[in-house]
Amino acid sequence: MPIIVNLDVMMAKRKMSLNELSEKVGLTLANLSILKTGKAKAIRFSTLEAICKVLDCQPADILEYTEDQEV
Repeated sequence: MPIIVNLDVMMAKRKMSLNELSEKVGLTLANLSILKTGKAKAIRFSTLEAICKVLDCQPADILEYTEDQEV
């Protein structure tokens, strides 16, 4: 998939666990885990906003676009 989720990178930079982020954002661990592992098919802007607010970052710090590599 050409969209890479760098949530784990931002969490590490902020020294924040998935449990702590879950509590502060108000999302379940399961939903955050799906997002963190890149298995999510979509993300609401309100969720992205809440994550950015808690992690004090920009959406581009979490989401990255790369060209699809054809094999």
